[in-house]
Amino acid sequence: MAAKCRLTRGFGVRSEAFPSFLPKEVEKIRDPFARKLATRIERLPVRFKEDCIMSSCVKPLVQSNTSPVVLLHGFDSSSLEWRYTYPLLEEAGLETWAVDILGWGFSDLERLPSSDVASKRHHFYQLWKSHIKKPMILVGPSLGAAVAIDFAVNHPEAVEKLVLIDASVYAEGTGNLASMPKLVAYAGIGRLHCLFPWWEDATVDFMRSGGYKVSTQIEQVKQKTLIIWGEDDQIISNKLAVRLHSELPNGVLRQIPDCGHLPHVERPSSVAKLIVEFSQQDCYEEARCVSQL
Repeated sequence: MAAKCRLTRGFGVRSEAFPSFLPKEVEKIRDPFARKLATRIERLPVRFKEDCIMSSCVKPLVQSNTSPVVLLHGFDSSSLEWRYTYPLLEEAGLETWAVDILGWGFSDLERLPSSDVASKRHHFYQLWKSHIKKPMILVGPSLGAAVAIDFAVNHPEAVEKLVLIDASVYAEGTGNLASMPKLVAYAGIGRLHCLFPWWEDATVDFMRSGGYKVSTQIEQVKQKTLIIWGEDDQIISNKLAVRLHSELPNGVLRQIPDCGHLPHVERPSSVAKLIVEFSQQDCYEEARCVSQL
């Protein structure tokens, strides 16, 4: 019998009302942006095959009639990656979500499911279907770009537009054991989720599965796509940004000067501005057409 999803509120009383399910080491974080975003992390019930996973995300404070912006994260990271850009998008009036990809982040994985590509895709679809419910502007940085492309191709009804940031999409088997450093958990903003007991098993399971192989899917992406790249990215050459732009049927490229591999962390104002403009682009075009009638 399928397990019933129950919404449990795991909020404890700490110095800044951090959710009780976060590792206690969250108290050691000093970055005020990370602390504030951490207080807003929730776990929502997501049906997964015959089970239910209490899945972590940051929900928007308000909902709007426009397409929601849904932020993924990079390899082995969490929604806290968006600590600087998230509030700027929200201040601009966008309905903004930050979602933890299955196997990473702060979801309850005590009964550990598979963390391969198909499982990550299925879990995210169920989260979208249950909670987001509207076609979205899906934003993926680094490995998150591969997650976004894979999802957009398999579930086009859920994705209105794509934003790909310093996209890791050409390394076959992105996330495999041979290409990744030894897994070492340590405290800090970027690795807080590593303190969960299931973290290493989930990450190794993903890497053993072969990871993402989306280079052959790029030309299947039909959605309008904004490519954002740091001109000084030392991890993924911006030459690949030009290649990605040439292969996407409906893409536009914007490069950010004096910026490395994490534009949404290094240049959050620039990234937020580009996303806001991209999200409003169709509205401007529709208004222009109406004014010309």
